[in-house]
Amino acid sequence: MKQLLTLLLMTAFMAITGEATAQIDVLKKIKNKTNQRLERKIDKTIDQGLDSVENAMKTNPSESNKNNTGQKGVNTKAGSDTTTPQGQQELQSFSKYDFVPGDNVLLYEDFSQDAIGDFPALWTTDKSGEVNTVNIAPGNWFNLNTTEGNWWFTKDIEFPQNFIIELDLIPKKGAPRYALGLILYGEDKHSEMDKNNEPGKCGLEIAIAKTLWQTKGYIKTSPEKITGSSNLNLVVPEQVNHVIIWVQNRRVRIYTKGAKVLDVPTNIYEGSKLTRLAFRLYRGASSGSYVSNIKITTASPDMRSKLLTEGKIVSYGIYFDVNKDVVKPESYGTLKGIADVLNENVDVKIKIVGHTDTDGNDASNLDLSKRRALAVKNELVKTFGIDASRIETDGMGETQPVAPNTTPSNKALNRRVEFIKIK
Repeated sequence: MKQLLTLLLMTAFMAITGEATAQIDVLKKIKNKTNQRLERKIDKTIDQGLDSVENAMKTNPSESNKNNTGQKGVNTKAGSDTTTPQGQQELQSFSKYDFVPGDNVLLYEDFSQDAIGDFPALWTTDKSGEVNTVNIAPGNWFNLNTTEGNWWFTKDIEFPQNFIIELDLIPKKGAPRYALGLILYGEDKHSEMDKNNEPGKCGLEIAIAKTLWQTKGYIKTSPEKITGSSNLNLVVPEQVNHVIIWVQNRRVRIYTKGAKVLDVPTNIYEGSKLTRLAFRLYRGASSGSYVSNIKITTASPDMRSKLLTEGKIVSYGIYFDVNKDVVKPESYGTLKGIADVLNENVDVKIKIVGHTDTDGNDASNLDLSKRRALAVKNELVKTFGIDASRIETDGMGETQPVAPNTTPSNKALNRRVEFIKIK
């Protein structure tokens, strides 16, 4: 009997223990299953988020490029000191843009007077070319539609010793090296075309390549060349690249993408007088490009003298996109120059006045000029610490032209910002 009772108790104990163990196993399984489901849900959410980022970068690569450079927004929206337009590059990050365009526009060429499909009226070539529009940027573009040749601006340009050239460039895909050659040269007698490897009697050749920047100063009286090169911030195919070249006596500086990419102190032969402008593509090594918005100005006015003595600075160094009121980072050098004068003369007050050309609606131009002037004030206050009470703003729209609005160069003269001393 004892043996039977013992056996029954042991059986019951095992049953109870097994049931408890089974319950523990079930709870453990439920917990594991719950964790697995949560992990799968989290993974799915992360994957969806990453897919959205990748799609956004594919559909808008320019925004992803801005983020990759670490450049931040700039608070320059008219009427606000706190709004930061998304993707706008911070003005301070462009502090290496130390050039200051002067108050004289020597040339502005945007091909707006030329019919689409025509060869531009003020140019000639030994190859071919035509004016086109492109889907990634507004305006007309000079399509250098061959991979070798020369394109000359037919009129003489009296380059001073101190000047700035700016242009927008869209390199094509193709040959991996040269996007554009730019040649500035001087000649004893005007020749419409000079096909020599080194045209004229002296000059400066700038090769804009996808692999490097190259410069070469030359003079017919010497076989030696003065060269420079750099591989910083190279131009990108099928994107708009804004290139700025500052020539100061013999010194040549090149800027793009927020930085100075080349600076050669003695790149031009002493005594060189430059009067001509030409483009060149190199046989077998060039991809060709679209070119527009070519602007040549004098450089580095004496801001202190003009503002304090003459009472006004006329500036072509404040940059905006078309029909926009956001100050572009290329304006840094000019704004810093104005700020320096104000910081050195704490009792001086100024009025900032915006002006436009006649393109567009009169009322819209007036409103735009006022908003731009206010945006410039905001930038001086926010970035350079100028007391807002020292600055007034106004806009004249198209009502005070300094030249007839009949040519691209004249229109460029009328698109300006004036700084006027009021005390």
